Amino acid sequence: MSDAATVLIVDDEPHIRRLLRGALERAGYHVVEAGGARSALERLSEGAPDVVLLDLGLPDRDGMELVQLFRQRTTAAVLVISARDTTDEKVAALDLGAIDYVTKPFDTEELLARIRVALRSRLTAEGGRAEVTSGNVKIDLVERRVTRNGEEVHLTPKEFGVVAELARFPGRVITHEKLLAAVWASDHERHIEYLRVVVRNIRQKLEDDPARPAVIVNELGVGYRLIGAS
Repeated sequence: MSDAATVLIVDDEPHIRRLLRGALERAGYHVVEAGGARSALERLSEGAPDVVLLDLGLPDRDGMELVQLFRQRTTAAVLVISARDTTDEKVAALDLGAIDYVTKPFDTEELLARIRVALRSRLTAEGGRAEVTSGNVKIDLVERRVTRNGEEVHLTPKEFGVVAELARFPGRVITHEKLLAAVWASDHERHIEYLRVVVRNIRQKLEDDPARPAVIVNELGVGYRLIGAS
C-alpha cells in the first residue's frame, strides 16, 4: 500500500481521465483508472481507494447504481463528476451516499480542494485526525506536510508513511506489523529492520535530541507511539 492517498477515476472519456490523472499526480496522489462500471469494481477488488471520482454516464451501468455499490463495499469518499446538472440528480447522488457532486466542465483546482475536504471528512469519520501537533512538530495528513518549529521538513515517502500512520491515531501504540503492512507494499519487504532504519531517520529530522526521542517513542517489542499529540 502506498503512503499517498489513492484516487480511483471512473470515467469512460479518456481525455477526462488524462486531465484528472495529470492534476492528481502533480498534487501527490496515487491514481487508478477505470473506463466503466465493470473495470471500476475490478479495481476496487484489487485495492481500496481513498477517494472515487465517479462519472454517472458510464457505458455498461448507470453511475447511480455504482454510488450505492461503492458505499456498501468501501469506505472511500465518493465524489460524483457528471455533466448531469439537475437538482434531482444531485440530490439523488448525495442521498445514495456520495460525499460531493461536481458538474462538468470543472475547475481542477476547485476539484482538488474538494478532494482534500473529502479526505479530511473520511479521516474524521474513521476516528482519526487530519492534523496533529506533537510538541514543535505539526503533521498535516491531507496536505502531506510536516513542519518543525514552523519550518517545513522534507520526508521521504516511507518516512512520511510511518509518520502518517502514527499520526492517524496519536497516543496509541501502532505495532511493528501494522506499520510495515501500511507502508511497505510487498510482503518480502516487510522486515522490522527496515522500519527501525526509517524511524531512526525520522528522529534525526524531527526530534530535538534523537537519542532521547520525545515525539516518536518505542514501545519495546511492540511498536511505536506518537506522544504529546494534540
